[in-house]
Amino acid sequence: MFAGALSLAVAGAAFAQAPIQLRWGHYLADGPFVQLEKDFAAKIEKRTNGRVKINITFAEGLGKGTELLMLVARGAIDMSSTAPGYNPDQLRYWRAFQTPLTFQTSKQAMYVLGKVEKEFPVYTQEMDKIGVVWLFQQPLGEYFMSGSSPDCDSVDKLRGKKIRSFGADIPKAFTAVGAVPVTVAPVAIYEALQHGTLDYSFINAGNITAFKLQEVAKYHCGPVMAITGHNVTIGKRTWDKLPADVQKIFRDQAAETAKDYLAWVGDFEAKSVAAIKAAGGIFKPIPAAELQKWRAASPDFLGLWEKDTATATGDAEMPKKVAARWRQLLAE
Repeated sequence: MFAGALSLAVAGAAFAQAPIQLRWGHYLADGPFVQLEKDFAAKIEKRTNGRVKINITFAEGLGKGTELLMLVARGAIDMSSTAPGYNPDQLRYWRAFQTPLTFQTSKQAMYVLGKVEKEFPVYTQEMDKIGVVWLFQQPLGEYFMSGSSPDCDSVDKLRGKKIRSFGADIPKAFTAVGAVPVTVAPVAIYEALQHGTLDYSFINAGNITAFKLQEVAKYHCGPVMAITGHNVTIGKRTWDKLPADVQKIFRDQAAETAKDYLAWVGDFEAKSVAAIKAAGGIFKPIPAAELQKWRAASPDFLGLWEKDTATATGDAEMPKKVAARWRQLLAE
C-alpha cells in the first residue's frame, strides 16, 4: 500500500510539473524577419524555468492569415501573429493602424499606436470582446511596389496594373488610381509575381528578402506608404489558465520585445534594401508630385474610417474622439 501511494505521489508531482505547451500560429514564413518573436518564445521558456514552452508554426501552417485570430479566440490554437487588417470587421479600431496614405513613416505609425492604445480603453475592449489578449505589435518598414517593370514610379502608369493588397482599406488606395487590387497572402506573393497573377507586389523590404521576391522582381518603387505590422495575441481561454506570475512574465517580456522591435526595425530594413541592391535590384523613388497626385485622388482615409466605424458600431462619439486624437498626433 505504501509503495502504491508513493508511486501515485511521484506520478502526481511529475504531472503537476509538466510544462504548459502553447501553439502559436504565424502567417509569415520563418526567417530573420521574425527572429525577435522566436526570441520571445525562448525567453518565456527561460524566464518560467521551462514551465511554459511555445511552439511556433510559420507560413500559415495552423491556418490562413485571415483565420488565425479567430482560431485563437475559439481556443483552437493558443497564440497568433497576424495583421489587424486581415480582420477588419472584428478589429475596427486596430485596423486603422494599417490605413493607407496616413503615416509618413513606420516610426510615426508606431508612435500613434503607443499613444492611443494606452489612452483609449476601446482598443483593449475590442480584443477582449472577441476573446484574445493583445501582447505587442511588430513594427514594419515602409512599403514598396515590386515587379519586373520600372513603371511603378508613375501613378498614371499604375492604371490597370494588378497590385498585391489586403484588408478593407488598402485596396481603396489602389482603385483610386485605377490599379487592380488583388488579395494575396505573403507566402503566395512569389508565385503570383512569377506567374503574372500580380504585376507588382506590395510589402516592406524586410519581407521582400524574407520571401526572396528580388528573384522575381527587379524594380522596387517607393516607399509608397507606412503602416504598422502584425499583432501578437494570446487567447483569453489560454491566458486565464496561466498562473498570475506567468502572466506577469508574458506582460514584461512583451514590453521588452516591443522595445527591441522598435530599435531593430530600421537597421534591419536598411540591411534588407542593401541586400536587394546587391542582388541586382533597383530601387526607384516615387516623386513627391506623384505621391501628392495619389493622395489627391484618394479619399480621406482617416475620415472614412471614422464614418465607417461609427456606422458599424452605432457609436459616433468614440470614433470621433479617436480620430481627433490621431490628427493631433500626426501633426506633431
